[in-house]
Amino acid sequence: MGRGKVQLKRIEDKIRRQVTFSKRRSGLIKKARELSVLCGVEVGLVIFSAKGRLYEFCSGDSLGNVLERYQIHNEKEVANPKNDKEHHLESSGNGTGANISLKMIQSEVEAQNIENLDVTELIQLEKELDALLREIRSRKTQLMMETVTALIEKEKKLLEENRDLREKEVN
Repeated sequence: MGRGKVQLKRIEDKIRRQVTFSKRRSGLIKKARELSVLCGVEVGLVIFSAKGRLYEFCSGDSLGNVLERYQIHNEKEVANPKNDKEHHLESSGNGTGANISLKMIQSEVEAQNIENLDVTELIQLEKELDALLREIRSRKTQLMMETVTALIEKEKKLLEENRDLREKEVN
């Protein structure tokens, strides 16, 4: 016995809409992962919820790299008029994968029931987590360097102000 055909229209009940979004998002991410593993392709998936929350999946090292490849490919197609597309996705390539929260990763792992995954799927999941960890560490290092630079500038400014005050005190 199969399911009835789902009528494609907006679900009015907020709770049912959120549950449906959550289930379908998880299913879509699972399918993207399966496509990547089974066919050996690079998959990038970006989902924005109605509230603007970002969900993403990348089978490669980083979503930024996938989007960069897409942008280069799309620019080539735009240059060729017979392959004109209506939409163009822009990417800054600044490691958007780091935007995934730890809670989202945890819920994704729980939804997959990690005990039912085979070795290939576990290796893929490990690669994704490693890539995310590298992006997080890179972003953390960048922020720390910016903080150190700002503190050095502040120290220079305070030393200069201190020197000026001492000169005024002597005069």
